[in-house]
Amino acid sequence: MLPCGDAAVLVEVDDLETVLRLVAAVEAERESGGFEGVVDVVPAARTLLLRCRPGGRALGRSVARLRELELPDEPPAPGEEVTIPVVYDGEDLDDVAELTGLSPKEVVEHHQQTQWRVAFTGFAPGFGYLVGGPSSAWGSLEVPRREEPRTKVPTGSVGLAGEFTGVYPRSSPGGWQLIGRTDAKIWNPRRKSPAMLAPGNLVRFEQVDV
Repeated sequence: MLPCGDAAVLVEVDDLETVLRLVAAVEAERESGGFEGVVDVVPAARTLLLRCRPGGRALGRSVARLRELELPDEPPAPGEEVTIPVVYDGEDLDDVAELTGLSPKEVVEHHQQTQWRVAFTGFAPGFGYLVGGPSSAWGSLEVPRREEPRTKVPTGSVGLAGEFTGVYPRSSPGGWQLIGRTDAKIWNPRRKSPAMLAPGNLVRFEQVDV
């Protein structure tokens, strides 16, 4: 546990599954009245940030409770399923195929067959980091980031990086391997819920023609 200023603590863990179990335990405790004074819970790939109200004893009490917290055996049950249509014509599709030992067609099929889940969000408003569960016999789609990030990735680009897949909600710099694009509005501030993807959502990608 690492202090972050005078009102937050960063918890470092071994893997993403532990993060998800820890989030579930913290949220369950908050629902039952625990962690009083915690105003934000921010998960990431290997960390969880608890932000408390400044002043008082909320931070000290939260750290003490974290040390005693028992984690559930499994991550929380998934939430609502979202389907995202994708045109698989990304600039890095052939590179991903070479890195994984698959053909471009197999990469596309594997990406569609995988049941992805939003583990956490970040980087840009609406950007979800999606991890895959058991899906097919194709093997792993885990690939490194590009050696040279792009200065501008178009809105709606679908990419892979490490264990994650994701959709760029707006144009921005980025180093993910691009395999396709979608017209789905991943982030729309005019909607009641601006982000299409929320932690816990299941996501299916569906191939569409140009």
